[in-house]
Amino acid sequence: MIRITQLKLPVGHDRKELWKKAARMLRVSPKELLSLDIRRQSLDARKKPELFYIYTVDVKLASSEKEKGIVRRIGKPQVILHREEPYVFVKAGTERLFHRPVIVGTGPAGLFCGLLLARHGYRPLLLERGMEAERRKKAVDCFWKTGKLNPCSNVQFGEGGAGTFSDGKLNTLVKDSGGRNRLVLEIFREFGADEEILYQNKPHIGTDVLSRIVTGMREEIVRLGGEVRFECQVTGLIFDEGNRDKEDFQKEKEQAVIKGVITERGERILSEAVILAVGHSARDTFSMLERCGVSMSPKAFAVGLRIQHPQEMINLSQYGRTQPEGLGAADYKLTWKASDGRGVYSFCMCPGGYVVNASSEEGRLAVNGMSYHDRGGKNANSALIVTVTPEDFSGSHVLAGVDFQRRLEELAFQAGNGRIPVQLYKDFKKGQFSSCLGEVEPQMKGQWAFGNLCQVLPPALCQALAEGMEGFGKAIKGFDRGDAVLAGVESRTSSPIRIWRDEGLESSVKGLYPCGEGAGYAGGITSAAMDGIRAAEAVAKKYSPL
Repeated sequence: MIRITQLKLPVGHDRKELWKKAARMLRVSPKELLSLDIRRQSLDARKKPELFYIYTVDVKLASSEKEKGIVRRIGKPQVILHREEPYVFVKAGTERLFHRPVIVGTGPAGLFCGLLLARHGYRPLLLERGMEAERRKKAVDCFWKTGKLNPCSNVQFGEGGAGTFSDGKLNTLVKDSGGRNRLVLEIFREFGADEEILYQNKPHIGTDVLSRIVTGMREEIVRLGGEVRFECQVTGLIFDEGNRDKEDFQKEKEQAVIKGVITERGERILSEAVILAVGHSARDTFSMLERCGVSMSPKAFAVGLRIQHPQEMINLSQYGRTQPEGLGAADYKLTWKASDGRGVYSFCMCPGGYVVNASSEEGRLAVNGMSYHDRGGKNANSALIVTVTPEDFSGSHVLAGVDFQRRLEELAFQAGNGRIPVQLYKDFKKGQFSSCLGEVEPQMKGQWAFGNLCQVLPPALCQALAEGMEGFGKAIKGFDRGDAVLAGVESRTSSPIRIWRDEGLESSVKGLYPCGEGAGYAGGITSAAMDGIRAAEAVAKKYSPL
């Protein structure tokens, strides 16, 4: 096939015009194109309000010889011969599995790991502390309405993981030459996502569609012989013939070997291969792993606040028009370097979305952003975050980052008296409470109240955020408006720990495979799913199917 890049057409064109443009580039009739597959679509807004799409497409002609002749004749770097290399699962290993692989967690990493293993005959068992998607949504809606938290099934825990209550963004910066990224998008499409996610520069699904997709993936795993157990939390590991604690490991010279897991009900589930896909908020699991002597280390992450602006203001800045027909709500990505050297940046931007109460522990409050598929909300919101490193944590304990997050969340809970604390930007700069709203009305999922966010974050982080806001106001007119609504605390941007693993993805305990965001190896839905696929490959490479 022939790959054509840098095809430029005005926004609002139809499919027929794209075919004509590709044919003109190849100097052939549109009728000679047997097929045209869009591989990438990005928006060019440099001449706004005139907006253009830039495409990369793959086209097929009658024969490969004709394709070669056209490429030679044109002789431009935008027109090349291309051969698509499809994803290929690893060749199965030869070691015998006496028990089915156990996957702990059904977020993107766990579900994609489970689906790949199920499709290749391994009949995995998935254990999830939270509820299935439908019941989980009802529990979350109840929490947002009443404030009554279920610590085991909430925005962080349950089928689909934390990403189920998010914008559902599928872009990733992970470099992948093995086809896993494309595979993730194709699987999402297979289970109900729009075709456009395969080629959009910044694809997203939306929380309403994502919940249906993860249900379909789970049903497919079960159809293929796997099993999924909900409200089944793993609280311990089995080594050899029984439990071992940290002191036992320190006495052993040989590497410990996993034999299975223990659930909160005391059930012992045996397995030679246990995949940990627990997510970035599984703090009790991190504590259990530390007690068991699994090698971990603290890692840098970021904390900050959520900010809301009118979506029309963002549209005007990015598109040159407030109502961009056919384009969807505009997004942004901003970075700034504060005077103390800290990086300040936007994160998990949700066009037309909502700020949500994403708490998972009693007496502590965390927020996140969420959008539905249509991104039809009145406000744009984004996290504005500052990187913190182990040097910022008090103490050198491996879970010091968890303690840091918890302290911020306790302060946020107190600031809003159990509700999401909200403050206008003009008052945040002065360190004072807000008494009333301006033109920006909060779009929230969960109850909110005015609170002083300057008493939640450390002073150095507040100063860095204020400097960043002023800088961002130069990039997007009105970004630093005084009535922009801040909410906090955004503390769950990534895992505060990294679980050590070797080239075969095994931890310091043989047979224990940490993966995804919770293990410190991913940063979003797509990268977590890709890492879950890698974990499935690692297990399959070693063991033969059941």
